[in-house]
Amino acid sequence: MQTRQKQQHKKEEEEREELDARARQGEIVVPGGTGGKSLEAQEHLADGRSRGGQTRKDQLGSESYHEMGTKGRQTRKEQLGKEGYQEMGKKGGLSTMDKSGGQRAEEEGIEIDESKFKTKGQ
Repeated sequence: MQTRQKQQHKKEEEEREELDARARQGEIVVPGGTGGKSLEAQEHLADGRSRGGQTRKDQLGSESYHEMGTKGRQTRKEQLGKEGYQEMGKKGGLSTMDKSGGQRAEEEGIEIDESKFKTKGQ
């Protein structure tokens, strides 16, 4: 039984070393770990980001937190106008963990009219 645990521990250690090497090369290996230069840094960043949002939700209460998000979306929609907001949504919907919406749109030949992103009054 102990041998199996040692093997499992060694395997986990090797996996973490591999992830750390990839993180040091600039790859994001932990969801939410953007900006971290090592596996441990990415884990801390992701944890802090998750906790930060949860803390704000706890402070405001679930209903107020939801309302804050709704007001933010509505304000942005008013700034961009209907067309701009739809274009931005199209671009955002294409994004993945490893590629931005702009990169995917370019690769797949999907046209995004960023001129529509200009806020009204500019």
